[in-house]
Amino acid sequence: MTPGSNIPLPTARVTVDVAAPVRLDVSGLLLTGDGKVRSDDDFIFYNQPSGPGVTYRSGGGTSPDAILVDTAALPPGIEKIVVTASPDAAGQTFQGIEPTATVRGTDDGSVLATFTPPQLGTETALVVVEIYLRGGQWKARAVGQGYANGLAGIATDFGVTVEEPAPAAAPVAPPAPTIQTPVAPPAPPLTMPPPPPANPAPAGGPPAPGAGKINLDKGRVSLQKNQTVSLVKGGRPLLAQVKMGLGWEPAYRGKDIDLDASVIAYGPQRNHIDSCYFGKLSILNGAIKHSGDNLTGEGGGDDEVIVVDLGRLPQEVTGLVFTVNSFSGQKFTEVAKAYCRLIDAASGEELVRFDLTNAEAQTGVMMAKLIRQFSGEWDMTAMGDFVKSRTVRGMVKPAAQAL
Repeated sequence: MTPGSNIPLPTARVTVDVAAPVRLDVSGLLLTGDGKVRSDDDFIFYNQPSGPGVTYRSGGGTSPDAILVDTAALPPGIEKIVVTASPDAAGQTFQGIEPTATVRGTDDGSVLATFTPPQLGTETALVVVEIYLRGGQWKARAVGQGYANGLAGIATDFGVTVEEPAPAAAPVAPPAPTIQTPVAPPAPPLTMPPPPPANPAPAGGPPAPGAGKINLDKGRVSLQKNQTVSLVKGGRPLLAQVKMGLGWEPAYRGKDIDLDASVIAYGPQRNHIDSCYFGKLSILNGAIKHSGDNLTGEGGGDDEVIVVDLGRLPQEVTGLVFTVNSFSGQKFTEVAKAYCRLIDAASGEELVRFDLTNAEAQTGVMMAKLIRQFSGEWDMTAMGDFVKSRTVRGMVKPAAQAL
C-alpha cells in the first residue's frame, strides 16, 4: 500500500502488526465520528491490553506487537481504529528505521496488505494505519502520519488524558485546542522532506544527534543518557554471553561507600520475573549470575560484575534493567566516577560504556537496560535515572515503568 490508499476488508476480524529493526510500542485507539476517543478506556496498549472489539497482543520480544480488531464486536458509534507505533527506547526517532505494518485476517493469518511509511526522519511516533467504516463497509487505509512529540502527542490529539505531556507541550495560558506537533503526512501535496544524511558515530564516541540506530561495527561505543546501541557487529552471530561491570569511587576522598549492583528481569508485559543481587547471586537456572557484594568501592576496575548468558535466557525474558543502590543510605552525590560497561564475555572486549555524569541526592539509580528485539538481537540503552530506594526491591516498579 501507499500513503492514503485503502482496501476493503473481506473479514470482520483483522490483525495489524508493526515490525521494525528495533522494538516498538504498538497501540490502538477507538475513535468516534468526531475523531476522538470516548474516554481513556479507548486507548489500548501494553498497560491496558483490551477493550470492546480491540486487543493488544505482545510479540514477547520474538515477533512484532499487534492490534487485533473485531469489527463485529465494536461498540455502536465507533467508526475508526487507529494503529500507532513508537520506538520503545526513550527519545529514539524513526530516522534509519523502516517500520512495516501488515494487515492480516485474524482467523487464517492471510496477508491482506502491507505498508511501509516512506521518508521518515525526526518522528518519534506514527499513526501507521487505520481501520475505518465507510458506507457500511470496513476498510483499511495506509496513513504514515508522523509526530515529533511521541506517543503522548498522538494520544492527546485524539482526546486521551496524558499525565505527563511531552515537554514541548506545556501551555502557560489556557490550553490550545491541540498540543501535538504533527509532521506533515507523506502523501502529496504535503510531502515530508527527505531524511537528513546518515551521520554515524565515530569509533569510541557517542552516536551523533539525529543518527539512526547504531551497532558495534565501529568498535567500542560510549553512550550518553537515553542513547541506544544494537548489540550486533558486522552481521556476526548474536552475542551469546555478556558481562555488565559496574563501578564507583567515593567522592572527594570520602569514606568507603557500599553500593549494590543488581539486575531485574522482566517479561513482555513488563511483568517482574526475578532479580539478581548480592542476596541472590544466581537466577533463571544460572543464566544470570552476580559476582558478589563489594563493601567499599575501593580499588581499580569493576566493583561488581553481573554475567548474563543471553543464549540461555528463557524466551519469556524480554527486558533486563541494571540498577545500583546504596543500602547504607549514602546518596549518589557522595559517589564519583560511577559507570557501567558491557563486555563480551568470550573475548573480554569492552563493547559499550556509560559514565554517570550527573548525580542526585538519591539512594538508587537505573544505569542501563537491555531489550530483546523480535529479531532476536538485544539493544542496550543508557538510563541514568535516579530513584529513592535503598534496595533492589524498591526498584522493581520504577524499572518496569522505564522499560
